[in-house]
Amino acid sequence: MASGAVTGLKMHVSRDGFAIIPKVIPSTEITGLLSELEISSLTRSRAGFRHAMRHEAVAMIAHDPRLCGLAAESLGSTAIPFRATLFDKSPSSNWLVVWHQDTALPICERREVAGWGPWSVKDGIAYAHAPASALESVVALRVHLDDSNADNGPLRVLAGTHDKGVLEDDAIHSLASEIAPVDCLVSAGGVIAMEPLIVHASSKSRSEEPRRVLHIEYASSFDLPGGLKLAIA
Repeated sequence: MASGAVTGLKMHVSRDGFAIIPKVIPSTEITGLLSELEISSLTRSRAGFRHAMRHEAVAMIAHDPRLCGLAAESLGSTAIPFRATLFDKSPSSNWLVVWHQDTALPICERREVAGWGPWSVKDGIAYAHAPASALESVVALRVHLDDSNADNGPLRVLAGTHDKGVLEDDAIHSLASEIAPVDCLVSAGGVIAMEPLIVHASSKSRSEEPRRVLHIEYASSFDLPGGLKLAIA
């Protein structure tokens, strides 16, 4: 999509499962955010840290009108941020992610509701694998804090796979052998809007350049079927 163009964003995301929007956050703001993240007290894993909405700077950027506007355009409705994760790939912390869909959502309180589960607990927050009907009202914005290029393990997607529902592993592997992947190459400050059910992966980095991405998820409502409610994570 052209720089600054959000017209038709919902159409692109609905059709392909993702869209790239360049030059959303200026470099000066990216530098400031990185500085704030460097001094974060959140517990880091090898790949970054989860539950980043607990970080004030992350919560602020997640609620920024520029990002909320993109999320609302993608969803075609109100967009409320509820979860954020920092992915931090570098030569000293290198990893790959196999082809998969994002199906687990953070939930305030566990309830046995048809179509939800299995359940797990991460850092004190309950998670349930959600049905496709719930995931269709969620969109993720991946804010790039570094340039993401062909060598530093960019996001790879199988375009159009978001509308196939929640898939078993065998079906995902089959699609990965049939569909040519798209490498999502984005400069720092750019954003990828993506649906949770699009099949995606990333390879190990072959570069000395870091690839840090803030993955923020938005929903049209915190209320879910069966009395379930999204948790802030």
